[in-house]
Amino acid sequence: MNLKALILAGGEGTRLRPITHTSAKQLVPVANKPVLFYGIEALVEAGIGEIGMIIAPKTGEEIKAAVGDGSRFGAKVTYILQEQPLGLAHAVLTAKPFLADDPFVMYLGDNLLQGGIVELVQRFEDSRPDALILLCAVDDPQNYGVAELAPDSPPEAPRVARLIEKPPNPPSNLALVGVYMFTPAIHRAVQEIKPSARGELEITDAIQWLIDSGARVEAQTVVGWWKDTGQLEDMLEANRLVLDRLGGEIKGGVRETVVEGRVVVEEGAVVEESRLRGPVIVGSGAQIRRCYIGPYTAIGADCLLEEAELEHSIVLEGAVVRRPGVRIESSLLGKGARIERSEEQPRALRLMVGDSSAVWLP
Repeated sequence: MNLKALILAGGEGTRLRPITHTSAKQLVPVANKPVLFYGIEALVEAGIGEIGMIIAPKTGEEIKAAVGDGSRFGAKVTYILQEQPLGLAHAVLTAKPFLADDPFVMYLGDNLLQGGIVELVQRFEDSRPDALILLCAVDDPQNYGVAELAPDSPPEAPRVARLIEKPPNPPSNLALVGVYMFTPAIHRAVQEIKPSARGELEITDAIQWLIDSGARVEAQTVVGWWKDTGQLEDMLEANRLVLDRLGGEIKGGVRETVVEGRVVVEEGAVVEESRLRGPVIVGSGAQIRRCYIGPYTAIGADCLLEEAELEHSIVLEGAVVRRPGVRIESSLLGKGARIERSEEQPRALRLMVGDSSAVWLP
């Protein structure tokens, strides 16, 4: 079976603004690695090396620059421009010349899966359903697309009877994760469906068309955790989950500093007169002086932190935090962001706050 992959790396990331005003949401890092890279690595681990990547006009060039031709991951990446965000099923239509008549996995580029997709791909190759969708049990299924399983199907190969988008009374707690395995049968389905109320061709409608047409659509449940990193709380939780698997390694310069737990200090970073309480990662070229960096914090490359306290936060490349006067926690600081306390009198807040920004004061 010649499996291909289709990664969806378009979308504007409105829920992560203002970070995504200037950067693709798929490139926001978790534990100092762009979310998109985790997906590419999961596909390559599952033996899929031929990847089509859906990009948008606004962020496509940035994604191309970050991913390249895919060779660094052991893959070959073909970029496919989707001029307008007209839905996941529209992305399949757009990618038809690349996909041809090969089976493929469709993977949303802002997803994080603990266990990867090796087992999912193996089951798809073994049982050959028309479609195989990945599900995850969630506490708030009314906020997701939800699958209802056929009660008479075997537990080892449950069949999907119905898909419902954000139902007020969910028939199950099984949410669609955003990883789908398809045979070429999906191409007719995406051509047959009509745009939804929001003007998009929905992949859930295409899968439902397959079910209604008598196709065999099966489901597999995630083992481990899954995160859709579309908003701040999910990014921070994904960062925590990835850092929890971190192994300690000190490559940079660490002087007069207390290091507790699993801490990574990358080559070229300098940490002085500070306390690092892991799990923590400090990117290359970062400088940290007289700081407390608490658990579940990722400091990006070339950041400068002085006399600051941070916990459970993500600090992107080149950010500066100097003497903020309060502990910073559960925060996402963008590239080149600056947080500094002025020593001038009279004391006052001086802010330059962009569109969709948020500031919480103690």
